[in-house]
Formats: sequence, C-alpha cells, structure tokens
Amino acid sequence: MNTLEFTGNKIEKVLYTGKTHTTGGRDGASHSSDGNLQVKLSTPGIGTGTNPEQLFAAGWSACFIGALGIAAAKRRIKLSPETAVDAEVDLGTTNGGYFLQARLNVHLPGLDAATAQELLEEAHQTCPYSKATRGNINVQINLV
Repeated sequence: MNTLEFTGNKIEKVLYTGKTHTTGGRDGASHSSDGNLQVKLSTPGIGTGTNPEQLFAAGWSACFIGALGIAAAKRRIKLSPETAVDAEVDLGTTNGGYFLQARLNVHLPGLDAATAQELLEEAHQTCPYSKATRGNINVQINLV
C-alpha cells in the first residue's frame, strides 16, 4: 500500500474516529462502520441521493453548534434550544478547477447582537471544521 500524507496539526490524543466506506463516488453509496449512517449518493440536482456538499454542510453546522455551546458555557450563557445553523456549501469552478465556498447562517435567539457576535467569533476559532477550512475556502458567517 502506498501512502500519501499531508501534514498539518498533529493530534496528541484521538477522541473519536469516524469510519465510512464509499463506493461509486458521487453516484454511489456510503455507510459508516457502525451502521448508523447509510446514504445513497448522487450528483447535485440529479438523482435522489444526498451529495458530499450536503454532508459537509450537515457536519460543519452540527460541529459549529457544539463550538457555540462551549463558547457560551465559558460565559455562563445557556443557548436557546432554537439555536440553529443553516449551512450552505457551494461547489463551483474557477480556472477549470473545482472549489468549495460556504456560508454559515447562525440563529442565536435570545442573545443581544454583541454577545452573539462574540460567540460566533470564538466558535469559528475553535470549531474543527472551521479550522480545517480556514485559509482554504471562502467562508461567511452570518448572524441572522
């Protein structure tokens, strides 16, 4: 087996490893090793399956809400159960290459704008998805 390795931040302690098996690419299927995720994949706008951009948006939005919760807990703030992130991940082309860009539209009901903005900024600094994309794709985080 040949290995390609691209180094970044080295994890000292692994907390969890998500494992999936995917066949067929954008027109295939993917399932997790524990059986909790089983999805049919399809090209955006074609077919009845989900696509990688939707999966990425779902993962990032869930992770971002977790980061918001940590930031709020540090300030002894309880987030509303209505806290939500509407994530939008675009697939597009530039100069013949494929790229992503994203928008996270964050709903933080019950918080004043200044406090909400502080939470957004801290969450974007600590969320692993935000860290992974930082400097790699265009990202907008909007308080709505």
